[in-house]
Amino acid sequence: REVHLDEIASMLNMDPVQLRLLNLTHPRLRRVLTKATDEFNWPSRSTGTSLGFGVAIGYDAGSYVAECVQLAVEGKEVIVQRVVAAFDCGLVLNPDGVRNQVEGSIMMGIGTALWEAVEFHGGRPLNPSFSRYRVPRITDAPQIEVVLVGDPATPSTGAGEPGIVPIVAAVANAVYNTTGSRIQELPIVRHLL
Repeated sequence: REVHLDEIASMLNMDPVQLRLLNLTHPRLRRVLTKATDEFNWPSRSTGTSLGFGVAIGYDAGSYVAECVQLAVEGKEVIVQRVVAAFDCGLVLNPDGVRNQVEGSIMMGIGTALWEAVEFHGGRPLNPSFSRYRVPRITDAPQIEVVLVGDPATPSTGAGEPGIVPIVAAVANAVYNTTGSRIQELPIVRHLL
């Protein structure tokens, strides 16, 4: 859905954040999107450079999240440089714990977006162990900023999974922004030209 929204924005020659804000009525989704793009400084991002920028929103387990991504594409390599996430899970009792959960979800989602895939030949897995199955490494970790924007009057909801929901679309949108190629199959690096 979030990649499709960027396709529509591109066809309308409209900023993808503005398209979302024009059509988004849910107050918590609007709040996380506005906060993430403000913290990312979305309006002044460097357009016309070799960097790509993407945005996506999502919700899961009663929580709402928006993520902005800055990345570079060098040949068949995608380097995610920065992620800003605004996260609303209601009342937060342990801010560091929530940030850690969101950061972990973002890293897991980056792996899903870029590399992770089981490969088969003749019905047998070619990469049955982590030595051959590509997951994110510490050297792949971008700068991650997590901004908590929940309302203390709202009961606490999930913090473990929601951060993974929009990151794949935000990465795919940023890859399109820098390469002009809309990749809709995962992992993305397999489909880079």
